[in-house]
Amino acid sequence: MYHRSLISIVLETGRSIQGLTQEMQDEHELFASTLTLRAVEAQLLIMAHTLGNVTPALHRRLAQVDWNGWAALHDKLRRGVQPRREEIWYAVNGLVPQTLALLQALLRQQPIWLELGY
Repeated sequence: MYHRSLISIVLETGRSIQGLTQEMQDEHELFASTLTLRAVEAQLLIMAHTLGNVTPALHRRLAQVDWNGWAALHDKLRRGVQPRREEIWYAVNGLVPQTLALLQALLRQQPIWLELGY
């Protein structure tokens, strides 16, 4: 149940971020839109925080995730550190798509991660 909840949060926030940014042509467009940027940052904070709470077993299964990148982003967002433009843009274009792809591949290969009690 714990894994199912974490995975659901990560998938939902990742899809939300992708939905908010899919029409954007470049980083200038994201950073020019204060409301969209705030929404993206809020979703990134949730996603980073959730990924920081995965179990060691799930962490090992997702070894290719840029865990250091997520930790650095989480720290900057949580503490309100500025500037963080590069980190946000990297997350939107690198961390989020990579993490979602790896997580979805894991779930296709080993759906046990969504089973109750695992």
